[in-house]
Amino acid sequence: MTLYALDDQHFDHDLATIRIKNLRLRTYIGIKDDEIQNRQDVVINAIIRYRADNAVAFNRIEQALNYRTITKAVIALVEENRFLLLERMTREILDLIMSHEAVLTAQVEIDKPHALRFADSVSVTLSASREPRRPR
Repeated sequence: MTLYALDDQHFDHDLATIRIKNLRLRTYIGIKDDEIQNRQDVVINAIIRYRADNAVAFNRIEQALNYRTITKAVIALVEENRFLLLERMTREILDLIMSHEAVLTAQVEIDKPHALRFADSVSVTLSASREPRRPR
C-alpha cells in the first residue's frame, strides 16, 4: 500500500511534507447489497505539502499545519458517510484537505482491502494543487 508522491518537477523543495500513513477506518463503501449493509475496511494514505517557514523559524504550533485536526476531520467524514465509489470518497477527502488554505498540494490514496479475489486490495489515488501546472 505504497503512496507515490508527485514527481520532483511539481515540488518546491522548501515545502514541508506531512504524510498520513495507513489510516485504517471502517465505512460503508460499495454498490452490492452486502457492501451497503455492512461497514468495510479502508486504508487511507495522504501526502500534504505546505510552506512551513514560520513553523520552522518560530517553533510555534500556531504556525504549523495541524495534521491532527485534518486527520480528525477525515475520520469523521469517512465514518459518518456512505460512499458508492472509491473515487468519490477519495475526492471528498482530498477536497477536505485542500480546504485548508495553507495546503499547496495534496495526494490521497484509498485502498479497499479484499475488494478483488486474489488481490490484497484495490486503490484509487487523486491529487490536487493550488499552483498552476507547468507546461511539459
